[in-house]
Parts: sequence; C-alpha cells; structure tokens
Amino acid sequence: MSNFDIGLAMFAAALLLIALRMPVGIAMLLVGGFGYAAIGGWDRVFATLNTLTFSRFSSYTLSVIPLFLLMGDFATKGGMNRALFRCARAWMGHWRGGLAVATIGGCAAFGAICGSSLATAATMSQVAYPEMRRHGYSPALATGTLAAGGTLGILIPPSVILVIYAIYTEQSIGAMFVAAVIPGLLATAGYMLVVNLHARIAPHQAPAAERLPLGEKLRATAEVWPVALVFVVVVTGIYGGWFSATEGAAIGAAATCLLAVFLGGMRWQGLRESLLSTAVTSGLIFLVLLGAELFSAALALSRLPAELSAMVAGLPVPPFAILLVVLLIYFVLGCFMESLAMVLLTLPIFVPLMLGLDFGMDKTQVLVWFGILVLMSVEVGMISPPFGLNLFVINAMAKEVPMGETYRGVLGFVASDLCRILLLALVPAISLWLPGLW
Repeated sequence: MSNFDIGLAMFAAALLLIALRMPVGIAMLLVGGFGYAAIGGWDRVFATLNTLTFSRFSSYTLSVIPLFLLMGDFATKGGMNRALFRCARAWMGHWRGGLAVATIGGCAAFGAICGSSLATAATMSQVAYPEMRRHGYSPALATGTLAAGGTLGILIPPSVILVIYAIYTEQSIGAMFVAAVIPGLLATAGYMLVVNLHARIAPHQAPAAERLPLGEKLRATAEVWPVALVFVVVVTGIYGGWFSATEGAAIGAAATCLLAVFLGGMRWQGLRESLLSTAVTSGLIFLVLLGAELFSAALALSRLPAELSAMVAGLPVPPFAILLVVLLIYFVLGCFMESLAMVLLTLPIFVPLMLGLDFGMDKTQVLVWFGILVLMSVEVGMISPPFGLNLFVINAMAKEVPMGETYRGVLGFVASDLCRILLLALVPAISLWLPGLW
C-alpha cells in the first residue's frame, strides 16, 4: 500500500469512527497515530507526540479559547440573553413577525459574546420560545427561527471556530474576526427577511405582540448597553491593535464576569459552575486539537494533501467549480458532524487544495475568504435536515413540537444561507474589504 493509499484510508477510517460515535479527539488521535506508524514507524510517532503535545498546549495564542468560552458562560449565568431578547422584543415585538425578528437580533447579539452555535441556540430558546408560543406563533416558525438564529453564534465574532481556523492556517485572529463582520450582518438581515416573508405569506402564524410604551423600551435598552460596550471594546481593540486577541478575550471575560455579578446577580455557585464548564469544554477542544495535529501530521507525511491538490489543480475545470464542490462537501458533512470536528478533519486536505488554485488573490486573502466560506457552510449544516445538530438542540428544548415541524420551519433559513454563500463566493470583497483596511 502506497503512502497516498494510507492517507485515503486514514481519512475514511476517521469518518467511520466518528460516525460510530467515538469521541472525535480520540478517533483522530488513534487514526493519526496508526497512520503515522504505518508510514514512519512507532518511534517517529512517539517522538512527534513528545514534542507536539507540549508545543501545542503551551501556546499562548490558544489561551484565547477558554477565555472566550468563559466570556460566553458568564454572559449566560448573568442573564444577558434575557436582557438582549427583552430589548429586541421591546423595539420590534409589535411588528407582525416581530418576536421572531427580535429572536434573530437577540441571537446575533448574544453570539457576539458567546461564540458557540449550540450554546446560543440553547440559551436563547429558554427565553424566546415560550414568548413566541404564548403570542400564538406557529411551532414551525418558532423552532425554525431559534435553530437558525443559533448559528449566528459561530459566525459573528468572537467565534471559537474562527479562532481555531486562524491558528491552524497561521492567520491573524483579529483579521478573521473583522472579515466575519459583514457576512454576519448579512446573515442576520437575511434571517430577518425570511421571517418577514413568512409573516406576510402566513400572518396568522406570526401575530404581532402588544406595543410597549417608550419608557419601557428605553429601560430595556439601558439593560444591554454594558453588553454592547464590552463587544465594541473587545472587537475594536483587537481590530485597532490596542491589544492582542488573547488580551481582548481576557478583558472581555473579566468585564462580562463583573457585569454578571453586579447586573445579573451571579454568585459563587454560578462562578464555580462557569469555571468548571469552561474547563471541561476547553479540555474537550484541546483533545480534539491534539488529535487533529497528529492526524494532520500523518496526512502530510502520506503526501495525500499535496498530491490531491496537484491532481485537482490539473483538472480542466475552473477553480470556482472546485470551490463549489468543496463547499458542497462541507454542507453534507455538516448534516452529520459537529462543526469543530468537521473543520479540523478537513482542513489538512482542503487548505492546500485552495492554495493550489488560482483565484486571482494572494495566499492571505484566499485563506481569509475560504475561512469565512467554510464557517458559513458549517453553519448551514447545523440547521440542515435531517441531522443538523441545532435542530436536535431546539427539539430537546421544545419536546412537544414534532421534528417534522422544525424541519419545515427551517427551510427558508437554509435557502437564505445558500444564497449568501453563493454571493460571498462570487464577491470575495464582502469578506476581504474590512481586513484590507486594517
């Protein structure tokens, strides 16, 4: 068996083990270890692990991950999701479909301090779903809105997936964050448009809530200005070069903790739960990162990425067609796999492939553009029937709603996502304009 064949077998074995529900980090670690040994022997495997583990886990840059996770956990414990939804509901709830639009806005705002799709969907559903159902919203629209809104958690910065992508491809975390701003706003606007169209086509499924007096609107707005301030300071500080992404994450986590204590009523028990939750999640992510590092090293040793890139680059088809096929693969995988696992499993294959194609841009621009496209494709997979993970999260929160209703409610949002991905693929400047100003 040639090294190329070993690389193909590794990729297939990793997909199979993950499909059989083996933990992603362990699956990639095992497959990477055995694949590396088949090519270079076990002595090289142990020597690589000896240096790889320390070099990866002692990285200062990686500390940004637990800090952003902690920031999101503090926001949840401090009830900031409720404050954000109340503010959006106060200003938009009296429109037809306004509560669903407010839910999208609340998810976008919470995603800006959370960075996780599943966490955004789960926490916002606790607040918004009962409110929408109480006002007579259809189960399909209510659950579909929450499932789609949750995906904004991984697109609007800060995003854990973007951080990991930036570290893997050796790009600036700040540049990736800035590149995601316009696509994130387009996603939010697109989802709101879907809700508006739904409300026009079936107004009885999205009735208007009562209009609140101006004083109550202003009070609801006053509750969220500290959260908005934290987001502006962190993102502007990273973009403006005032501090690094890691320092920005530390500032954001500390500020969110203070807000959760003084404004949200978080106490010692909540602080303890946040620290434990962050430690557990960080441990899982770091295990996946270690497995991905060994898996990537073994694939590189097999020369599968390099040879596959050369083969594809030589095909008589335009680079854009190859890009669409790659994005389609992400879309399909996203229906079955968790986003972090999918990204880390495929980047060793697809990044060299993209760099080998001529898109008329330099390497940095290609990596930033491709990273945003990957993120959006992952986002679509999270809400694509039948196995999108966000659909199951929302279904677990709204047990009385048949899964078929949630599938039906999310289709318009999936169509919006596909149009946005095609637009960004055709017009790279949408994601490259802001980083170009940096």
